[in-house]
Amino acid sequence: MKKTTLFITSAIAALFFFAACKNNQASAPGASTDTTGFAQFQQWQAMNAEQEAIEAAAAQQSTKRSTNKNSNSGTMNSSTTNEAKSTKKKGWSKAAKYAVIGGAGGAVTGAIINKKDRVKGAVIGGVVLGAGGYIFGRSQDKKDGRY
Repeated sequence: MKKTTLFITSAIAALFFFAACKNNQASAPGASTDTTGFAQFQQWQAMNAEQEAIEAAAAQQSTKRSTNKNSNSGTMNSSTTNEAKSTKKKGWSKAAKYAVIGGAGGAVTGAIINKKDRVKGAVIGGVVLGAGGYIFGRSQDKKDGRY
């Protein structure tokens, strides 16, 4: 009886948790108004990207070197282009960190709560809190711009 009560309570809590995390922005009545100036930011960003493209094209034209040599072998043309280096993200994402922390904490908590079958309690607790940690970490990664 205690096992089924604990399982049902955990399932209901998980359902409430996932229902609370649901994003309902599409149904919000004032979702179409831009109160933070995001449209202006996008316009500014497009203008900067266009300006950078023009500057890059001008820089590429000034760095091109062509040499013509008259010899027995013909004409030789040489040109160089510089490409930007992409930065590789290092380390764990917050989603991975919080999923591991939540899974470990949930396993310990589940094993402590379920005294009759500690393995089952650890598995359930690890899965539930691991998923919760992942969801929270994923939202933090989105705020930081990692995803």
